[in-house]
Amino acid sequence: MSELEIIEAALFAAGRAVSLEKLTKITGKPKKAVLSAVQKLTEAYSSRGSGIEILDLGERYVMQVKPEYSELMREVAPKELSAPKLRTLSMIAYHQPLLQSDLIDMRGSGAYDHIKDLIERGFVDSVPCGRSRQLSTTPLFADYFGLKRNDPKAIKDKILELLRSQAGQSDINLWIGRKTIAVTPMYESFMNMCGIKEYFIANAYSPSKEEISRLLEADVVIISAGYSDTVRQYCDGEILEVHSTTFEDLIEALSLLVEELPDEVDSKMVEKSIEKIRETRERYVSSAVLIEKKVKPATEMVSRIVNDLSLGISADGVLIAPDYGVSKSGVKIEKGAQILIPTHRSVEGDLLQRVCAKYDSILEGLKKFKD
Repeated sequence: MSELEIIEAALFAAGRAVSLEKLTKITGKPKKAVLSAVQKLTEAYSSRGSGIEILDLGERYVMQVKPEYSELMREVAPKELSAPKLRTLSMIAYHQPLLQSDLIDMRGSGAYDHIKDLIERGFVDSVPCGRSRQLSTTPLFADYFGLKRNDPKAIKDKILELLRSQAGQSDINLWIGRKTIAVTPMYESFMNMCGIKEYFIANAYSPSKEEISRLLEADVVIISAGYSDTVRQYCDGEILEVHSTTFEDLIEALSLLVEELPDEVDSKMVEKSIEKIRETRERYVSSAVLIEKKVKPATEMVSRIVNDLSLGISADGVLIAPDYGVSKSGVKIEKGAQILIPTHRSVEGDLLQRVCAKYDSILEGLKKFKD
């Protein structure tokens, strides 16, 4: 076997950059002979019209698919890093050295798993730093992404260069700091309440193939409470579960978004939205003050609304139930109910309007019952 064949086999098998020192050791040839062989091999691949190329990274050499073919190879290439993990890695690379606590503030708690995986793969180094840990890229990171050296400034410049050549400023923000947000149709109005403009809508509970592809790229997915196990199989990012039965639920959900997505929300718009919700709630609570008729909630959901309105509860009160018919356990919830509360699937409008519809059904129903 010639040193040319040995070097070619070594670069192919490595799947990453191989140092000149390592090639010298493998071939048993002098450094000058190995350099000459590498040059000949590089020229051979360049002249034969191959989809493969050999890059010189400064006495380190890597065999890789040419950039113009990389997108075509996506379907057959090994599934390496998911989009959320790749964005987490990009942020570490761009901001390094970066405190883990600061990264979690930017990316959310879901980034803990990303960091762990990136460390295990050898792309990220983690060292103690006060109460947190300091994160930075490794030489393997530079090799893997075809960079000549693991230099923070050179890496930052390369990231910006690639993003500017492939995307606009919004995508640059996405990869170096901002999050990709997915929201189910019902919670789209939350985005308007928070002033969040960059997001996409997907049925996270039973997504189509196209939606699954997009959900896998999402950093944050906003869903109804109780469905995280179902949604987790379709996404690799952080899942935010929110309630939307009462006015207080809406306020808590908005507060959660402010906490988890501080760079995406418009704080002034959130304040206005919360103020509007509180004013709306006060009107309903005031309207319920004069109601003396006692009620009997059929479910926990109904009980929460009844308690918010400070209505009297009695075992022989007016039975109030949601309109979804049969519970998960097979119980007929509507049986004998004198007032039915519309659930989200049976009422339209934004979330505030949907909550109002629930409260209206109780107040108007009690008024008719009295009459």
